[in-house]
Amino acid sequence: MEHSRRTLPENAYRKLNPGEVYTPVVKPGEQVREWSVRSVTMGVIMAALFSAAAAFLGFKVGQVFEAAIPIAILAVGIGVTVFKRRSTVLENVIVQSIGAASGLIVAGSIFTIPGLFILGLPVDLFKLFLVALLGGILGILFLIPLRRYFVKEMHGELPFPEATATTEVLVAGEAGGNQAKVLAIAAAVGGVFDFLVLHFSSWAEIFTTQSVPFLRGLAEKAKLMFRVDVLASVLGLGYIIGLRYSAIICAGSLLSWFLLVPLISYIGSALQVPVGAMANGRLIADMTAVQIFRTYVRLIGIGGIACAGMLGIIRSWRIIASAFGLGFKELFGKKEHAAASVERTDRDFPMKAVLLGLGGLAVVIFVFLVFGVLRGQSSPVLMALIALLVVMIISFLFTTVAAQATATVGSNPVSGMTLMTLILACAILASVGLSGDTGMLAALLIGGIVCTALSTVGGFVTDLKIGYWIGATPAVQQRSKLLGSLVAALTVGSVILMLNQVYGFVETPEHPTPLPAPQANAMATVVKLMMSQEPAPWILYGVGAMLILLLQMVKVPALPFALGMYLPLELNTPLLIGGLVAHFVAKSAKGDSKVEQARNNRGTLIASGFIAGGAVMGVVAAFLKGLQSGYNLPWTDFVLKADLGVDLFKNSEGHGAELLALGAYILLVAYMYWDSRRARVEE
Repeated sequence: MEHSRRTLPENAYRKLNPGEVYTPVVKPGEQVREWSVRSVTMGVIMAALFSAAAAFLGFKVGQVFEAAIPIAILAVGIGVTVFKRRSTVLENVIVQSIGAASGLIVAGSIFTIPGLFILGLPVDLFKLFLVALLGGILGILFLIPLRRYFVKEMHGELPFPEATATTEVLVAGEAGGNQAKVLAIAAAVGGVFDFLVLHFSSWAEIFTTQSVPFLRGLAEKAKLMFRVDVLASVLGLGYIIGLRYSAIICAGSLLSWFLLVPLISYIGSALQVPVGAMANGRLIADMTAVQIFRTYVRLIGIGGIACAGMLGIIRSWRIIASAFGLGFKELFGKKEHAAASVERTDRDFPMKAVLLGLGGLAVVIFVFLVFGVLRGQSSPVLMALIALLVVMIISFLFTTVAAQATATVGSNPVSGMTLMTLILACAILASVGLSGDTGMLAALLIGGIVCTALSTVGGFVTDLKIGYWIGATPAVQQRSKLLGSLVAALTVGSVILMLNQVYGFVETPEHPTPLPAPQANAMATVVKLMMSQEPAPWILYGVGAMLILLLQMVKVPALPFALGMYLPLELNTPLLIGGLVAHFVAKSAKGDSKVEQARNNRGTLIASGFIAGGAVMGVVAAFLKGLQSGYNLPWTDFVLKADLGVDLFKNSEGHGAELLALGAYILLVAYMYWDSRRARVEE
């Protein structure tokens, strides 16, 4: 079969009509190389390399880059240029699936594990490896029963922006021709635009209304400020998400920033005492709008996310019960049908294996807690059992939240869910008498397992959707993700220990400029406060939960709105702008369905190119910035002293830089709209 003939069907992204069936790029009956020596070897190498890079850059810049798209690009490029036999599209899916585990495991680890060093708790390589591996496996096993629901039954209901971009990269590499050309040009435009911002500081990354003279007073006095991140990659996400979901997400953000932040500022301006443990002794009157959001309003968003997750579980309880019920039937020998009768593209790990895996995992976690964490306590078995229940129940409850959040906005609120996990774990463990260093150690390790599990869920649902669109075998993808998690867990523990020895996470005479690790510092602060019997902000969580319940009563989708309340305004407004571009591109067809479809398809390719180019150049910019900051690479003694061009234009701050950013962003949006309308029906 000719490679150039493979393209996505026209019903890949829309809802299916009654009786309509989606047929993937590689049809269920086709036999195409998938799990091969080549795909596994390349995937393992990618997982190891990207785990090390993601850990180093994550600690330095405070966030983990999305590895799936760069790995997909590398897989396509290597598969075409290096080997005598061109890699199949399914082999590239497996390379991406194994390799992308790197960013997921790293994100789960760096958000929590450095807290052990920050609090001076005992750390060893085995603990780091086991926490990362257990969390990764737990996330994979919990999501398998929900795969059909999220990727098949909800076809066309959820936008899956990251999965869309990665799929377009893989399919364009397979199809070649005009699709590859459009994607490559868009990736070049998006990559150069983002690189000019992130590396050369050509203009500000975030435009705020504070830079507009007649709106400056509102920002300073009433804490009313509009913010937009001008990166091309975020604009691309908004286009793929579409107007409906992006408007709901942005509405949640506007509620937080234009109602709750000014309201708290107004009420708190007369208070002469700090409010809440999270304020760290600061008065509300002295806080900026961003500080008020982070200290109070974001916690309301966390409560909303938790409530939305519970509502999602209630709505999907039949699917969950059916999946696990099938597993119990298989476990006790009452199979309804043989696995061989299921189409290749719908074949998961047997539910019997999933249930046995979860049982075995629970035993390992329990033994680890008893002998590796709680040994020496008065009742370690009871405490370990309680801790195990916290891990399993919270991971299970938040699995649907992580999956749906990633499928909706391409962003997983794992830090908020982990913060909630730590607070619950500390409160429960303290109530049974566990405190001090052992209590903080147990809480952070529990948080590490849950955080890694939820991070893995978000990335894994993306992988499975890519496989669904292209025609991969789910069971092979599940095997791939387990292998990738093992490699990433082996790598990330060693890198964290190495970085602690070289740079440290706490300022000392040996390490005068430690790695920032902002999320881990926040988690360590929360654990220390909770174990010191400081009250948790339950009232703020409760307000968020009640708000989501009220919105659900009037049929507003709960989770997108709650995500908008939690995520920063500057990340939500470009989603709305991208959604508006998609809306006006569709409207420009003036009712001609074929023209509308052609323009939407080209717009999706351009948006995917923006995301891909921005992701790759974001990695490069972060890497170069780490070198420019004077950090030695952990695997060499080389220090790059030459001027790498960082801040070449030195124009990343100030009102002029923000106004220039607005002008450049308007040109980028106009280009996206213009190029999307250039689509021809025959393409």
